[in-house]
Amino acid sequence: MEHHKQKVPVWFWMIAVVFLLWNFMGVLSFFAHTFISEEALAKLPQAERELYGDYPLWTTIIFAIAVFGGFIGSIGLVLRKKWAKSAFILSLCAIIPQMIHNVFFTKSMEVYGPGQAATMPIMVVVFGVLIIGFAHFSIQKKWLK
Repeated sequence: MEHHKQKVPVWFWMIAVVFLLWNFMGVLSFFAHTFISEEALAKLPQAERELYGDYPLWTTIIFAIAVFGGFIGSIGLVLRKKWAKSAFILSLCAIIPQMIHNVFFTKSMEVYGPGQAATMPIMVVVFGVLIIGFAHFSIQKKWLK
């Protein structure tokens, strides 16, 4: 029985690296938000400082699940592993309640305005859905094993 190695197109690698960088930025955002220093917090406008007090512990936990799930999934994508899709699904399952909370249960709309407060959450959800679709497509093409 002869085994053929599945050739992965260059654009797969380009997309995989873009998603890896996107999710790495999510990890950086998590650390910047979660471990913001008192000095940095003091430099923010009063309304933004108050937003930091609007986040209950559960949102920090799902924020971690979202970003680390996405980052681990992106590593899996670069390593061409099928389990990347499961990591992305887990990430999206955490993204959705986090973004709903951020947009509708904090004062972010008042602080940043509807455009700015909703743009990033929408982008994060759309990227989450796209990356799951890309992983699924890659599994069907047998690029992930």
